[in-house]
Amino acid sequence: MFKAALRSTGHVCTTPFRALSVSARRASDHPSQPEIYGPGIKPGEVPTDEAQATGLERFELLAEMEGLEAFDTEPLDASRVGTPSDPIKVFALNNERIIGCTGCPADSHDVLWFTVKKDHQARCAECGSVYALDFQGNPDAHASAHH
Repeated sequence: MFKAALRSTGHVCTTPFRALSVSARRASDHPSQPEIYGPGIKPGEVPTDEAQATGLERFELLAEMEGLEAFDTEPLDASRVGTPSDPIKVFALNNERIIGCTGCPADSHDVLWFTVKKDHQARCAECGSVYALDFQGNPDAHASAHH
């Protein structure tokens, strides 16, 4: 059930760690979303984590039960400094992501955390590396969530 709801981003890092990012993996062969609400329990029973977990907690729990990682914790591209014309792409299912940059070469400055937004690049104040979202989410999801 859950394997169809996860997909690796295909990112393989062979360079030193620099920028940090965590993202939910995407569905590859099934367009539906994972079941984020548990079945609940019958009256008089003690609930299990699986039965009562919802949202991201359930997402992680179902992945763990199948031996999968729910989130991609691989570092971002550290082989270069991103430029405005060729920024370092950050996978995102939402309209914004918080990332951390440690410089180029790796660990050349302390981690600086900042937000990258869907239609706006972000630049590290220390090393100047530019980041942009690789938005893969539903463009209408944010608008409909507030109605």
